[in-house]
Amino acid sequence: MDNTRYEVARLCRFPVKSMLGEFVQECEFGFDGLTGDRGYALVDDLTGLVASAKRPRRWRALLTCSARVVPAGSTGALSVEITFPDGKTGRTGERWVDDALSELLDRRVHLVDRPPPGAAIERANPLQALVDDAGTRSAPVHPLGGAAPGTFFDFAPIHLLTTAALRRIGELGGPTSPVRYRPNLVVSTPEGESGFLENSWAGRRLLVGSDVLLDVIVPTPRCAVPTLDHGSLPADRAALSVPARHNRIASVGNEPCAGAYARVVRPGRVRTGDRIQLVG
Repeated sequence: MDNTRYEVARLCRFPVKSMLGEFVQECEFGFDGLTGDRGYALVDDLTGLVASAKRPRRWRALLTCSARVVPAGSTGALSVEITFPDGKTGRTGERWVDDALSELLDRRVHLVDRPPPGAAIERANPLQALVDDAGTRSAPVHPLGGAAPGTFFDFAPIHLLTTAALRRIGELGGPTSPVRYRPNLVVSTPEGESGFLENSWAGRRLLVGSDVLLDVIVPTPRCAVPTLDHGSLPADRAALSVPARHNRIASVGNEPCAGAYARVVRPGRVRTGDRIQLVG
């Protein structure tokens, strides 16, 4: 067991795929990730593909919207409230919301709460974003699911990122706000630690709080999304160029990485400030 002191610095969930999300003080971690995380996505009416800002030229405007989980009346079920760039809000299930999103994206789309058969996204070459801010004109299609079949996750239900990695990115001239890297779990590391610690966590387990156990799978390959505008955060290509210069990982195709993917092997509730231990 590693006795280094780690803690939960932030918990984030993204109720609609590729929109801005919300910070929460505590949340249930289930086998499908945080409750409410990626519970919805947009589907392109023309192609049937799931909308993802990993193809920036087509879907970057999704990052001008934010989403949060709200109770749905007396049933206690979860609904999602979407805030548009003009400040207007609407909830999933309200018919005008699909129309408003279609107008924003200049493409007919509809919200869904479960993946269509053969669900897939387009993912532009991330390094192309360093020379072409809008991404490539065409993008390869990738199936969704990976380690979490039947979900809207690209690969795994948990994405974690350490403050040590953020510090290292900052030292190398990149942006340090965790918002643009979209982690579910920001791991606070001792102030003296700087570096891409998560690289060495692949294949190990993390105990989060007293109950939740995570299997860390692989370092997270970075796409073009961190380079884009995120709400009030301006576009910044260094979010990708710094990992591209300093943290390419052979085991994931020599792609630039920051953070790590994980799966939940023992569910439970996690709170900001909970201790995190490497236990395997």
